[in-house]
Amino acid sequence: MSLKFSAGDLNIHRVIEQETSFVPALEMLPGLTPEVLAENRAWMRQAKALDEQDVLLLCFQSYVVKTPHHTILIDSCIGNDKPRPQRPKWNMKTDDTYLRALGAAGFSPDDIDFVMCTHLHVDHVGWNTRLENGRWVPTFPKARYVFAKQEFDHWSAQNAKTEIPPFVDSVLPVVEANRHELVGNDHQIGDHVRILPTPGHTPGHIAVTMGRGKDDAVFSGDLMHSPLQTLYPELSIKFDVDPAMAATTRRSFLERYCDTDTLCCTAHFPSPSVGKIRRKGNAFVCAAV
Repeated sequence: MSLKFSAGDLNIHRVIEQETSFVPALEMLPGLTPEVLAENRAWMRQAKALDEQDVLLLCFQSYVVKTPHHTILIDSCIGNDKPRPQRPKWNMKTDDTYLRALGAAGFSPDDIDFVMCTHLHVDHVGWNTRLENGRWVPTFPKARYVFAKQEFDHWSAQNAKTEIPPFVDSVLPVVEANRHELVGNDHQIGDHVRILPTPGHTPGHIAVTMGRGKDDAVFSGDLMHSPLQTLYPELSIKFDVDPAMAATTRRSFLERYCDTDTLCCTAHFPSPSVGKIRRKGNAFVCAAV
């Protein structure tokens, strides 16, 4: 299984926390019909994107990217010691899988210069913080944590109405430690890192594009969760805040990168999770590299 990729002058490492069954396909994708699922079952199972019970298989991972100037971590997964009662596989976890995988990729938490969150959902912010003497502290002590302002403002407003545990234990402690930057969609880091607004899954969801002068790699976050959504870009998942916008955003993203050399690094596609977008009729595939 490939955990390391290169594109232009970028070195990209996958840091996997879990690769596991998640939600039944017909429940996760409300627009999916049993007929369309049946037509795609064989290749989905072969791709390890669907299990024998028709439950979607997802990877939960971060990407660590070395540019010529910085070491950047994109999306910090699930985390440990966090109360997530709705998701037994995530609830009060205490394993060393994630930090061990980070170490195996050749990095310690001290090596990370920036943490970039595509959005602020539970499985993308978990390792932003860790529990130390009963307090949540930034896991990556030297990093600046980059949050899209629109995304941060949305969850701040939601949290003011009803407490949102991942926001409270994995985002606000970073703010309290003054390690965060709230940025607009024109934000860049050096000459290698840019933001691509991709709203729909959440109001301020972003993709992250990297490369000097061109997009050598793009990190798509939760723009899509399953390879089925490249073939059927209109299929949005039940967790999308605005399913219609998510579908429009997904198609325009796939059009943008279709038949280019840009490496598309997905958050949740089964391993190897990374590929190049290619046209297939009126739709697309993410062809593994």
